[in-house]
Amino acid sequence: MADFDYDLFVIGGGSGGVRAARLAAESGARVGIAEEHRFGGTCVIRGCVPKKLLVYASSFGEAFEDARGFGWSVEGARFDWAKLIDAKDAEIARLENIYARNLGAAGVELHRCRATLAGPHEVRLCANDRVVSAKHILIATGGAPFVPDIPGAHHAITSNEAFELPALPRRAAIVGGGYIACEFAGIFNGLGVDTTLLYRGEKVLRGFDDDLRDAVSEEMAKKGVRIRCGAEPVAIDQGAGGLAVALSDGESIEADLVMFATGRRPAVAGLGLEAVGVRLTAGGAVEVDAYSQTSVPSIYAVGDVTDRIALTPVAIREGAAFVETVFRGRPTQPDHALVASAVFTQPEIGTVGLTEEAARAEGDVEIYRTRFRPMVHTLSGRDERMVMKLVVAKADRRVLGVHLMGHGAAEMIQLAAIAVKMGATKDDFDRTVAVHPTAAEELVTMRAPVA
Repeated sequence: MADFDYDLFVIGGGSGGVRAARLAAESGARVGIAEEHRFGGTCVIRGCVPKKLLVYASSFGEAFEDARGFGWSVEGARFDWAKLIDAKDAEIARLENIYARNLGAAGVELHRCRATLAGPHEVRLCANDRVVSAKHILIATGGAPFVPDIPGAHHAITSNEAFELPALPRRAAIVGGGYIACEFAGIFNGLGVDTTLLYRGEKVLRGFDDDLRDAVSEEMAKKGVRIRCGAEPVAIDQGAGGLAVALSDGESIEADLVMFATGRRPAVAGLGLEAVGVRLTAGGAVEVDAYSQTSVPSIYAVGDVTDRIALTPVAIREGAAFVETVFRGRPTQPDHALVASAVFTQPEIGTVGLTEEAARAEGDVEIYRTRFRPMVHTLSGRDERMVMKLVVAKADRRVLGVHLMGHGAAEMIQLAAIAVKMGATKDDFDRTVAVHPTAAEELVTMRAPVA
């Protein structure tokens, strides 16, 4: 048997790579990991975690307004962006230290530098141009924001830089219609920024259930976000009064900040994948089989770099399944079926399973839907609605999809996902006694289909 420096070397210190490295080391493997930025990856450093903190911050303005309806006098509230960013940075640093500490405690050797492939069993540590060998290599480099190639694109930022702004802009144009774009539109708007969302498509949040897409757009507009569909920047110029953004529909707008949230791409550039024979998909992701193995038997890949389901918990599951397969002798395929997700728009979305459109393409369905003002807004007077929807197969009454919009939707969908994953039927939902008074009770009290 060949003598290797490591049993496993992981390139990328995000959620998937860290989980795989730690579990492999706990299984007795000699493990090294390299991260060129900060341990924690997109989710912890410049994604889910700081994003959710900013969502919380941006929601307090409405909370202060709503409190008046419940008898509170809230006067003189002021917001300090710099103080928020300092607090966010301290929390991110704390989490990064925990990631690194847990890796070290498990016996993983940390390399704080860029690493690339030098061969099927070789990794080049770029800081000192040293090559190390490994029996197995795991690519877990995640993704990176995509910026369209238009004149003046260098004037814009991405979500990466949005977390480090020295000050809030007065006017912001967010480009894109996916969850990152919609979430940041809510963040900026909630913090008092004059916010416009520009999306080339007909309706934001492509891929989500249409009822949720319509409802979220309506509620975002009520809160002050201007949503302009069918329009995207074709050029950005720096003018005396700010950035002049020329749009594809022939019009133009002015902004102090333009942020591209036009999708993310697998971070494969310069890794040396193709030189060692690792195949990429047509979309530029690392091609893997059901066990996360690439076209080179010694090299595996997990997480966003494979472009399967770009969610942190999925990357973690993929990393764990890789260890079960390679180091514990229990071949395990990560389960990508019925993965729940949340979008922290304002109001937020929770969803699992098939959309109505996808379900109808597979067979006859019944649709149960309710739209109502939740109790929290009865005294506040806020005109904000909640939407709950069940997609049910007619043949066996199985719940194929649950789609929620409103306060607490993300928390609710985690529990609803368990029922959907277990194959629960509409009758199972109906037999469940409601918890009153809650918004969630609507999930088990919808009796008559609406379509």
